[in-house]
Amino acid sequence: MAVNITAAQVNELRQKSGAGMMDCKNALKETDGDMEKAFDILRKKGAAVAAKRADRTASEGVVYIKTNEDKSVATIIEVNCETDFVGKSDDFLAYANALLEKAYASKANSVEELVAANPDIAEMSNEIIGKVGEKIEVSRVGTVSVEGGLICDYIHPGNKIGAVVVYKNVPAEVKAEFAKLGRDIAIQVAAMKPYAVSRDNMDKTVIEKEIEIYKDQARNEGKPEQILEKIAIGRLDKFYQEACLLEQTFFKDQTNPRQIATLVNDFNKQNSSQIVLDSFLLYLLGSSK
Repeated sequence: MAVNITAAQVNELRQKSGAGMMDCKNALKETDGDMEKAFDILRKKGAAVAAKRADRTASEGVVYIKTNEDKSVATIIEVNCETDFVGKSDDFLAYANALLEKAYASKANSVEELVAANPDIAEMSNEIIGKVGEKIEVSRVGTVSVEGGLICDYIHPGNKIGAVVVYKNVPAEVKAEFAKLGRDIAIQVAAMKPYAVSRDNMDKTVIEKEIEIYKDQARNEGKPEQILEKIAIGRLDKFYQEACLLEQTFFKDQTNPRQIATLVNDFNKQNSSQIVLDSFLLYLLGSSK
């Protein structure tokens, strides 16, 4: 004899599992009203949905950052889903926040490190996928730290872009003042999207690609083959000014354009400091950059 499933039971299971009303009702019917067994069925369904969604594209979601109180450690993470609707849902945001906390606690510097340090993430992922019915994944995670320095971060409204900038040799007495400039430079990173801090740490493959592009352009302009390399090298300067953070023009300097390197140098001169812009992490939602 079939057990009568009440609306109250369906609602209780829905509150407990976060699954849809019909899924809860069907699970309760399948288990003759046994709440625990029905909950287990929904959890298993989450795993099934995860497998079904594995080949889908997840390019929406959020970028989150967490720092410690003295700004010496920071973790940045990108968590993705399929639609902007789910990306704004309470369930997804709570899941992304939980992952950020785990990544920060374990000082994870890759997705592999995060998962290895937190075996429960697979179960958490299956549960959230079962709730929202979309592919959910962590694209990347990074943790940076500095001694005797400062980390400044910026999240663009909407949590689609996040930047973390590491500064070395920041004296305690100027930290509060430099933090304002440091955050402005983090905003610069988010807005201008540099490839590297300076020419010295630019990826060689990126440079080689640019040189080939410039050589092709010069060739199409009818330039002699023997001088194409020289022309391409000459045109790299403009690329460096756009791609290297220290060579970029500060976005706030409209009337008196200055490079980021000049800003830091000027601060050092005024405060007898030797602050160094060491590195940055830039996460653009749905991009490998």
